[in-house]
Amino acid sequence: MNLKKIFSNQQAVVIAALVVICIVFSLLTDKFLQATTFTNISKSAYYVAFMAIGVTFVIATGGIDLSIGTVAICSALIGGTFMEKGAPMFVVILIMLLVGAIFGLINGILVSHFELPAFIATLGTMMVSRGLGSIVSKTKTISFPQGNSAGAWFREIFMVTKDGGILPKNFPTGFILLAVCAVVMAVVLNKTRLGRYILSIGSNKEATRLSGIDVKKYETLAYVFSGVFAALAGLAYVAVFSTAQPNTGNGFELDAIAGVVIGGTSLSGGVGSIVGTIIGVFIMTVLKIGFPYIGVQSHYQLFITGIILVFAVYMDILNRKRKG
Repeated sequence: MNLKKIFSNQQAVVIAALVVICIVFSLLTDKFLQATTFTNISKSAYYVAFMAIGVTFVIATGGIDLSIGTVAICSALIGGTFMEKGAPMFVVILIMLLVGAIFGLINGILVSHFELPAFIATLGTMMVSRGLGSIVSKTKTISFPQGNSAGAWFREIFMVTKDGGILPKNFPTGFILLAVCAVVMAVVLNKTRLGRYILSIGSNKEATRLSGIDVKKYETLAYVFSGVFAALAGLAYVAVFSTAQPNTGNGFELDAIAGVVIGGTSLSGGVGSIVGTIIGVFIMTVLKIGFPYIGVQSHYQLFITGIILVFAVYMDILNRKRKG
C-alpha cells in the first residue's frame, strides 16, 4: 500500500484529522464521549453544513458567495413574517426556499452576465439581504412554532422534540436529511454534465466557453444552488434554535467557506468535493464544541481555527503546484 499516494488526497487527510481530533478530545475530557455531545455537534453543524454544500458549487467555479449567512436568516425572517400572518408551515418553507433561490439567481446574474467580481457582488447582496430581513420583519425577532403548536412538525425533520417515539428525544434526525442532500449533490457535482461543466468553468473558464458550453448559464446555476441551500440552512437554524433575529447571519458564511476549503475544494476553482466539505464542517464543529470542554476560551478557538484555515489553503496551493 502506497501511503504517500493515499495521503496526497486531501480528503484522506481531513478524515484522519477528524479522527485524531475526536480521539484527543475524548482523552482530555470524559464529557466529549457523552450522547449530548453528539447532539450538540449535530445541532451546530446542520445550518453550516447546508450552506457549505451549496457554496461548494460556487467555489468550484472559482467564485465566492459571502451572502449565504445573511440570506439564510433573511429567508427565515421573511418566511416567519408570512407565518405570523397565518400562512401554513409548508407554504412558509416554500417561501424560504424561493427567497434563497432569488438571491442566488441575482448573485449569478451579477457575476456571470454583468461580470461583477464575485466578492463585490455577493458582498452587496449580503448587505441587501441583511437589510431586507430587518425591513420585512420590522426589526422584530421571529419565533417559530414549538411543542404542540400548529406548524411545529417541521422541527421533527431536524430533531426529535417529543418523548415516546421510536427515536429518543433530541435525536438529531436532521443528520439523515443532511446525508441524503450530501449524497445527491455529490452525484450532481461529480457524475452529471451539470457538475462537470461547473468544475470545467473553475478549471478554465475561457476554454469552457470556447468549447461551446453556456458558461453564463452554468455559473448562474451554481449560485442558485448556493442560495437554495442557504435557505435550507435558515430552516435548519430556526428548527434547532426556534428564533430568527434581524441583523444576524454575518459570520455564518465564514464557517461554511472554511469547511469547504478544509474539505479539499480549491479556492481557485476546478476541484470540488461534497464529501470533503461535510468532513471539513464537522472538523470545525467538533473544535467549536470540544474546546469549551477543555477550558479553551472563544478567542483562542478563533485563533486556532484561523491557523487551520490558512494551513488548508496553503496545502491546496502546494497540491496545485505539484499537479501543475
